[in-house]
Amino acid sequence: MDGRSKCGKPLVVWHQLFFGLPDYSILNEFHQSQVLSLTSRSLDRAPCDLCFYSSQQQDDISKHRVQFRLAQNEENGGAESPDGTQEGREACWWIPWSAMGCFGSPSSKQSDLNSEDTRSQKRRSDAISKQLQKDKQLYRATHRLLLLGAGESGKSTIVKQMRILHVDGFSEQEKKQKIDDIKKNIRDAILTITGAMSTLNPPIPLEKKENEARVEYIQDYASGPDFNYPPEFYEHTEELWKDKGVLATYERSNEYQLIDCAKYFLDRVSIIKQPNYTPNEQDILRCRVLTSGIFETRFQVDKVNFHMFDVGGQRDERRKWIQCFNDVTAIIFVTACSSYNMVLREDPTQNRLRESLELFKSIWNNRWLRTISVILFLNKQDLLAEKIKAGKSKLSDYFAEFNKYQTPSDAIVESGDDPEVIRAKYFIRDEFLRISTASGDGKHYCYPHFTCAVDTENIKRVFNDCRDIIQRMHLRQYELL
Repeated sequence: MDGRSKCGKPLVVWHQLFFGLPDYSILNEFHQSQVLSLTSRSLDRAPCDLCFYSSQQQDDISKHRVQFRLAQNEENGGAESPDGTQEGREACWWIPWSAMGCFGSPSSKQSDLNSEDTRSQKRRSDAISKQLQKDKQLYRATHRLLLLGAGESGKSTIVKQMRILHVDGFSEQEKKQKIDDIKKNIRDAILTITGAMSTLNPPIPLEKKENEARVEYIQDYASGPDFNYPPEFYEHTEELWKDKGVLATYERSNEYQLIDCAKYFLDRVSIIKQPNYTPNEQDILRCRVLTSGIFETRFQVDKVNFHMFDVGGQRDERRKWIQCFNDVTAIIFVTACSSYNMVLREDPTQNRLRESLELFKSIWNNRWLRTISVILFLNKQDLLAEKIKAGKSKLSDYFAEFNKYQTPSDAIVESGDDPEVIRAKYFIRDEFLRISTASGDGKHYCYPHFTCAVDTENIKRVFNDCRDIIQRMHLRQYELL
């Protein structure tokens, strides 16, 4: 018994179709020589319509096989079967069962419909392919920057600066939404300072006895979760901030955990308490909000796309960092140089600057990042200068090696710079560079920059200097350099 194709040519191919099929009644139907028809579109590999019939031999049915034969013809290039096997030999050509659901030969109307469907599918496929190619080109053209560093180093402030410099800044609505965060910064600052007065060793007393009631109000009422900042809160805060005992406690803030923006906002209470207060850009830059999770900021500089990823720096947030390591163009590592005399919020036994050095070392030697260069932002230079000039917390008390350190020959010194401040900031720089040069593998590099994240002009200048570095990293990333 011979099957015939629509073009009149015989076909037979052995095909393992029913492997593992539990219902053998279907095989029995084939055994009765019922004929099915399949189109070339269903099979993809067949050049013309196929007809097939079942084997008359029971042993073939028991082996779950159906016989086909594809005769040699001009349309299939002379092949006896789709996989090139000769007639009469098993081909093992798998056809999905869904391809065999059409009985009888297709009519011309059905063929026209099928042909239109094919053209429609091809148009959709072409459109998808075109979009995928476009997305791929855009992805490869984008510079992805990952901000890393210990908690409270200034990473989120860098992101805010990118919005100010390269996006549209902050809308009036966004500024108003920051008011609650700024008020919370004021409350946290005065709560922390007045609370530390009795815990410091030795304790610090208030200058004015009448301020004890104000401290009691702050500690008992302002600490509540639903505190709504009534006028008396600002009055008590302003009076306490004038007290010499409170100011003396602030000067010892390295002995407890206090947000960096405490002095800035406590100095501005008289402005912030006004009903019509709207934060300015500096207020937004200074505002401290704990970063938890991963935040992406997109911006464009001279038609070049940048994606900047900001992640939390506290220890329990760092496990999320690995999610951002894929296809990173460069890492911007941010360290707070002024933290040399402070301890971690999450671990009071660990010095913050030493934690930052250890974190930098772990990133530099991370096997997933061995080819990614690091732009090092030595941040909070303004606060570092204040501490060094004040002379109350000597860098050598926390890093004994600073005693023997000499200002390097490549140090840039401007008129009016304090020599001790210059020596301190280059010492911290060289502590990080010592880590980056220890491996000596030459696969990635460290590019240090002195920054003050709340200074827009400083960040603008530094980021412009970094753009050429980032561009070279990007070209090297895709082996174009």
